[in-house]
Amino acid sequence: MAGGLMGGPRRGGRYRPMAEINVTPLVDVMLVLLIIFMVTAPLLTASVNVDLPKAEAAPAPQDDKPLTISIDKDGQIFLQDEQIELPALVEKLQAISQGKTDKKILVRGDKANSYGRMLEVMATITQGGFTKMALLSDPSGAPAGPARK
Repeated sequence: MAGGLMGGPRRGGRYRPMAEINVTPLVDVMLVLLIIFMVTAPLLTASVNVDLPKAEAAPAPQDDKPLTISIDKDGQIFLQDEQIELPALVEKLQAISQGKTDKKILVRGDKANSYGRMLEVMATITQGGFTKMALLSDPSGAPAGPARK
C-alpha cells in the first residue's frame, strides 16, 4: 500500500482527518500577547498627569550633619567629641539645635555598655523632645576588636 500515514490519499481520493493538535500557532500568539502586556503594563500604572507650577524660591536648606552622641565602655557620654554629664545632655542638645527637636541624633554605644545605660541615655534624649534618633552599629559585621578612631 502506497497510502500516506498522515492524511495522504486513500481509496477514493479522500484524506483522513488529523487527530493531533498543532501548538506552534498557540505558542506564537501567547508570546505576542506576553510582549504586548509587558510593554503596556508600565504605561497603565502611571499616576495622574499634573502640570506642576514653577517656583523661583531656593530649595529649603538640608541639615546634613546629624548630632552624634557616643557612650564609651565606662559609660561616659560624649556629645560630638566633648564629654558631658547626662543631666546636662538635653540642655546642650537644645542649645546646639536651637530648639529644633527634629534634628537627627545618632547614638553610638560601646559593645561593653549595659543595655540599661543605653536606654537611660536614649530615654533622656526622648524626654527632651527629640524624636529623630538612631542607633549606630559597625556595618562591616566584623568581630569587635580594639576601639577604632
